[in-house]
Amino acid sequence: MQGPRLALLQFAAVRQVLLFFAAAGLLMLLILLSLRTGPVELNNTQVLQSLWNAITFADIQGQSDWVVRELRLPRTLLAVLVGAGLAAAGAVTQGVFRNPLADPGLIGVASGAALAAVAVIVLKDSLLAFWVAIMGPLALPIAAFLGGLAVTLVIYRLGTRNGQTQVATLLLAGVAINVLTGALTGILTYMADDQALRSMTFWSMGSLAHGRWPEIAALSVCIILPLCFLPRFARLLNALLLGEAVATHLGYRVQQAKLWLITAAALMVGAGVAVAGMIGFIGLVVPHLLRLLIGPDHRALLPASVLLGASLLLIADMIARTWLSPADLPVGLVMAVIGGPVFLSLLLQQVKHSRG
Repeated sequence: MQGPRLALLQFAAVRQVLLFFAAAGLLMLLILLSLRTGPVELNNTQVLQSLWNAITFADIQGQSDWVVRELRLPRTLLAVLVGAGLAAAGAVTQGVFRNPLADPGLIGVASGAALAAVAVIVLKDSLLAFWVAIMGPLALPIAAFLGGLAVTLVIYRLGTRNGQTQVATLLLAGVAINVLTGALTGILTYMADDQALRSMTFWSMGSLAHGRWPEIAALSVCIILPLCFLPRFARLLNALLLGEAVATHLGYRVQQAKLWLITAAALMVGAGVAVAGMIGFIGLVVPHLLRLLIGPDHRALLPASVLLGASLLLIADMIARTWLSPADLPVGLVMAVIGGPVFLSLLLQQVKHSRG
């Protein structure tokens, strides 16, 4: 029995390694394709030369160099960062809640960010004029990030009693707070004028077209730092699959770790929503799909989610740029068109499997 079991474990490990390298190669290919794709067609040599000029801080040389460095490279990096952060946050959320269909929206970060962003858009000339005057062009993304983080911490506090976090209570608190923030967002929408309504509509659809280098730099910190620390919690997330009591008996500080994990997920999602607006399904579909392909081991699931999440958003962004060119579709709508059917098929497959 020991021989076949060892062979199965070795096969699973080899499959995980092969999938990881395939996902990394796919991401590199998509980054190159994203830098080439657009109204101005570029070849690989032009793209690679522009990247080298950017790395060496050389002056912009010609139209192709300007297109890559000023238009496509910021957008591509934004797609990679947001997609990676959303997918990793989804994997963490599903691990903490021990539910493969859990979504980062359950912890309230998206609804809190939306409420704060809408408040800035509607009240920027009245109650929040001081905030806009202080923060300038970063007023909306910073407010969205702080709103998402604040709502997440409130939901976590409501779900924690006597130092213990009850997953069911946390989920119910998330549903209640999401309803409340949705109602407040609706009230602000009712108060908005035509210009504010237009801004709110485009922000809620999600877009990668307006990312600037300062915002990308801040987003990098908010996403890369949590991603660097998440692997150390992979074994804990594996232990949580067996239940909190088992994880506690194994010596893990479950409550402290869950707070860190939820905060990290909120940080990544809040930063992504703050810069790119509302983009759904990545945090839900990517970890769930990978769990079916490589299993629930978070040591492989977390890095694979980062790579596949970045790749999926890059694909959606290229479709958004070229589908109705020269018009630029909101990437959130494209992601919904892609993610909705994929998630529905996964859900039907899981129902069929459970019946069988």
